[in-house]
Amino acid sequence: MSNIVNAKWLKENLNNEKLVIVDCRFSLMDKEYGKRSYESSHIKGALRVDIETELSDKVSTHGGRHPLPTIDKLKDVFEKIGISNDSIVVAYDEGDLAGPSRLWWILKYLGHKEVYILDGGINDFEEIGGELTCEVKKVKKGNFKINLQENMKVDMEYVRERLENENVVIIDSREYKRYIGEFELVDKKAGHIPGAVNYFWMDILEKDDDKLYLKSQNELKKQFAELMDYDEVIVYCGSGITACPNSLALSEAGIRHKLYVGSFSDWISYDENIVETK
Repeated sequence: MSNIVNAKWLKENLNNEKLVIVDCRFSLMDKEYGKRSYESSHIKGALRVDIETELSDKVSTHGGRHPLPTIDKLKDVFEKIGISNDSIVVAYDEGDLAGPSRLWWILKYLGHKEVYILDGGINDFEEIGGELTCEVKKVKKGNFKINLQENMKVDMEYVRERLENENVVIIDSREYKRYIGEFELVDKKAGHIPGAVNYFWMDILEKDDDKLYLKSQNELKKQFAELMDYDEVIVYCGSGITACPNSLALSEAGIRHKLYVGSFSDWISYDENIVETK
């Protein structure tokens, strides 16, 4: 089943008692953007989760710029917005999918089954007459029992042990100029993990009337066709967030894979790790 729902489906299911709508708007360059956007207006009934403070932990020596919080903290974050094991969770932003995909991936990792992303985001919902509001919904605390899917993620050692394995492909999700080390605005080193190939995460999207949508499953299968030849696919980005849209797209294309959560910012925190440029 697809991990995507459209605005029409959401509008028609707003009264479903099991539905939990999550506003995941955020900006890597403006930490207050998500909060401002939500307070200005959001989909009726939606609650907000902060990508930086609730779906990421504090930065330390290793773990990257957006390390995963503890399981207990994540459980608390999701239960506070009413998520239980039988909840139907729909996450949204303006359409680029970065924030919603982070939430989607984490919930899948925690074993939640029904979590979806709103294709076209809040803009598509508003265009079809969906109601926006600035009111914050009162919510009953959820009861979320965790069923960890440890096979979904890997750490630095796991990646390093597979660098020379020709049956494993490592996917770098960042913009090409960052991948080749032409520039790096955030991390202390530029380049990529040795042997990694570049699939820029925004290439999974298509634009229609200035709105962004995820490409169709058939288009994604064509885009990722070469990955079918490998026994294992590992995906990463700069800090573990924009690898999640690629994870979503790979799932839509039916390609099993693992996420290197710490990503490039974790990789370069170990001085002995090599970085390639080209």
